[in-house]
Order: sequence, then structure tokens, then C-alpha cells
Amino acid sequence: MTNTLTITRPDDWHLHLRDGHVLADIVPHTARRFARAIVMPNLKPPVVNVDQAVAYRQRILAAVPDNCSFDPLMTLYLTGQTRASDIRQASASGVVQAVKYYPAGATTNSDAGVKDLTRVYPVLEVMAEENLPLLVHGEVVDPQVDVFDREAVFIDRVLLPLLQTIPALKVVFEHITTVEAVALVKDTPDRLGATITPQHLLMNRNALFQGGISPHHYCLPVLKREAHRQALVEAATSGDPRFFLGTDSAPHAKSAKESSCGCAGMYSAHAAIEFYAQVFDDAGALDKLEAFASFHGADFYGLPRNRDSITLERSPWQVPQMLRFGNEELVPLGAGEMLPWKLSD
Repeated sequence: MTNTLTITRPDDWHLHLRDGHVLADIVPHTARRFARAIVMPNLKPPVVNVDQAVAYRQRILAAVPDNCSFDPLMTLYLTGQTRASDIRQASASGVVQAVKYYPAGATTNSDAGVKDLTRVYPVLEVMAEENLPLLVHGEVVDPQVDVFDREAVFIDRVLLPLLQTIPALKVVFEHITTVEAVALVKDTPDRLGATITPQHLLMNRNALFQGGISPHHYCLPVLKREAHRQALVEAATSGDPRFFLGTDSAPHAKSAKESSCGCAGMYSAHAAIEFYAQVFDDAGALDKLEAFASFHGADFYGLPRNRDSITLERSPWQVPQMLRFGNEELVPLGAGEMLPWKLSD
């Protein structure tokens, strides 16, 4: 049995940090574990141009602890007003690594998103020319579609037509949750990659209802059936380079989660790599963790692999019940639970 595991320092290819005074509480969790992270732009107001991305990056860097080295990789929020010139400027900036597509109304702070992706195809053509990836939140916003089917319907209605119409566009299908998504990535050439979160690897939709409705297990896309979870574990541990680590860690105050209209999102940054180690260990695939966490994402984005390393120990520890979140508190993923793997100091 392996009791210590040293891997190349990983990256998080899908992360929410929020903004303002809470950055000091949130950024250190990721900076301790990851060398880089793709930072989501769905602030209020959203990050829609290079100047805003540069300013946001500086605020993030100001919250990085002195003993950590961390590089936030910025993204722009795709809107109906995004211009070709915005894309060319982003590509030349050296700061912006991708553009994020939120279907309007699909998730937290997505109201400024695009209602009809075909209307911005000319902008996406420019992204293909500039080799700037499009990151997609893969759910349709249609009240006639069951919430558990939103990802599968998105594939048919939106993603497949996009891939067929703009074949040169590099796309990341973020936080995939279904057998259908796994199959699509496997069947598509290398320009389509996918991130997988710890919560969708660890839990199925029963976790939403154990002991009553659990608002802290509510995220979008929602947790799915056990068969989907098993498909995700198989994909993550397969060694296929098109699947890589993306936590979708999303901090919300306890009061915002435990409300009459609880926010979607789980906070995993405090133990992200430890959660993934648990999944890979349970699957008998610890030897595949380094590639999934440290190599596949960097290779897909065309960035150099990290050169330093981290070490994980098989040493049980208890996740805190609460973490500080500015003037409030948040309930982290796994609150109060014992985790088998611990990041070495």
C-alpha cells in the first residue's frame, strides 16, 4: 500500500475565487495546492475585457501568501457584445487564456451570458484563428427540459452543431456529469477536452437528499445517477489526456446556501487534491493521478508542465465544519468528515 505520493504540482483548470475582501480567505487554499488555475469571469459585473482581467488578476495576486507561488490564468466572459477586437486583444495579452460561455441564466451570475450561441459564431471563428479556447457551461436553459437531462440535451442542441460548424475551435466541456458527455469527448478529435470535479466523482444525486435536502450538495450541473458517476471515474482514471482536473470550487456564504433559494456551488479548494487522491485510490489508479492533475490540462492549453512537486500522505484528518469567508462563514465540501489523504507541509 502506498502511504506517500509525490506528483508534479497540479493545476486547477476551473476555479471560482469571487472578489474583494473574501479573496484573502479563498485564494490561499488553491495557491497552497496548485501552481495555476483558470479563473472564472462571472463576477458582478463580469470580466469582459483585457483591462478588467488584468485588474482582477492583480487583486488575486495580492491575496497569495508570501510562501506560495501561484499564477492565475484569466478568462473573459462571452456576451452578445463581445467583439472580434476583444478576442484579438485577449489573445495578444499574455494574461487571458480562454473565453467562457455561460448560457444566460444557467448558473450563478450567468445573466449576462449568451442566449443563442449561433449569434456569436463570428466571434468564435476569430477565437479559432487565435487558438483561444472556448470554455462551455454545458447545460440548456429550457423549462421543458428536465434538470437532470440539461447536459445531454446541450450536447445535441448546442455543442455538436458548434463542433461541426467551427471545426478548428478548441473547446473545454467543463464539469461534465454524464455518460453522454464522456462518450462525446472520447469520440471527438483532440480539440475537445473536459474537466471533471471532485464532487461529481465522489457523489451521486442521493447526496442531495440524505438526511433531508442538503443545500451544500447542490451545484450546477446537479449531481447525477450512480451510473454517470461511475462513468466519470472511469474517464478520469483512464489516462485519456482529454480529461483533466477542474474543481469548479465555488465559495458561497453559509447564509446564501441555507436560504429559501440556495445558491448553486460547492467549495472544494480547501482539500481539492486530497479529494481527487481519494477517488483515484479507491479506483486503484493512484498511478494515473499525476497525469490527470498535472499534465493533461497543461498539454491541452499548450502551456509548459510545472517543474515543482507536492507530496500527499496517507494520514487521516478532519475537514473543518466551517471556513472563514470575509465577514461570514462557508461550509466546505466534506465538512466534519475524515479524509484519508493529506497534503504534506
